[in-house]
Amino acid sequence: MSPDGLSPRTAWPVALLIGLAGAAYTAWVLEVVLSTGLNPIQTYVSELAAQDQPLGGLFRATDFTAGMLAFAGGLLALIRLLKYTESRRLWAVVGWAGVTLFGAATAADAWLPLSCTPTADPECAARETAGLVPATHQAHAVSSSLAMTGALVGLVALTVAARRYGWFAPLARYGPALVVMELLATAWTLSAIAMFTAGRGTWALGAGQRLQVLLVAIWLGLLAYSVHKERRT
Repeated sequence: MSPDGLSPRTAWPVALLIGLAGAAYTAWVLEVVLSTGLNPIQTYVSELAAQDQPLGGLFRATDFTAGMLAFAGGLLALIRLLKYTESRRLWAVVGWAGVTLFGAATAADAWLPLSCTPTADPECAARETAGLVPATHQAHAVSSSLAMTGALVGLVALTVAARRYGWFAPLARYGPALVVMELLATAWTLSAIAMFTAGRGTWALGAGQRLQVLLVAIWLGLLAYSVHKERRT
């Protein structure tokens, strides 16, 4: 068994699944080359997958793929840790549980799309304020919140585990910086959402949220690389 509690047989599929999840989670960068009609500085990332968007199906598919890959990778690691007492370290269990929650909630996001784009369409925003949009808008807000909560829990807990238990050298080295940047990006995003909800503009909501999800994707890639490297040592 490798030092991190994952056997070589478990580690390579976990690394592969998490790495592919990180890649799929960056599919929104296609908006740079595709004509979406949405301003990336002002709009929610999830508005790319709205039902009224011409490329919504593409972005819903990539969200679902990223979520299922992360869910499978996190669950596989979690089962392995819980199966063997000597591997059952608190921070590691909490961290992989966070990754699993992130994956499940991200996949759910794809099945609970927005019907329209509130930050780009004033009529949509008015309907949302008046409660005249489908219930999926509220459900999407919940699933998105759970996804980011899971990502933050996984990011923080597995970084702590890497440093406390001597695991995942790349994550132990670079994880703390990613944690700080992710928390700052999250604070920016939440503040911008609060301002938008209060009718005071978007405050570059889209830029903040895109930075937030990009950092999660980078962290998933770093985690995958760390797991892969650990199994070889």
